[in-house]
Amino acid sequence: MKTVIETFYTALSEKDAETMISCYHEDVVFTDPIFGTLSSANARKMWRMLCTNAKDLDIHYTQVQAQDNRGAAHWEAQYTFSKTKRAVHNRIDAKFEFRDGKIIRHIDHFDIYSWASQALGWKGVVFGKTSFFQKKLQKQTLQTLDKFNPNISS
Repeated sequence: MKTVIETFYTALSEKDAETMISCYHEDVVFTDPIFGTLSSANARKMWRMLCTNAKDLDIHYTQVQAQDNRGAAHWEAQYTFSKTKRAVHNRIDAKFEFRDGKIIRHIDHFDIYSWASQALGWKGVVFGKTSFFQKKLQKQTLQTLDKFNPNISS
């Protein structure tokens, strides 16, 4: 299963959403602080959107571990947040569950306040720790995901 995780992050570093998606089980569930919990179809769409829209994405992953039906990794993403043109360096700890040799559950955990402070500047510093902000951010992110058409490059 370690190879599945390594393939996933190597593909992300190459902005290759289709290879990433091939690592996912058909019933995968993805969770993170920005998107919340996504079903299989939306998890796939999210990676397509992120890879399509990424202009200066730099990914590094380390600490890949896997045993039986569980795994973990640490990864870091550096990029310019498109809405504010601010630099972001996000540090993420990922946990995985596997079924049939593929990722069935993917949970990314990171400090949403740190992300918001970098991506949104003073607004993130002031509001980033509030549940209101986090709910509004997830709502806006899901609206963006709903509007994304993978056949039209953004």
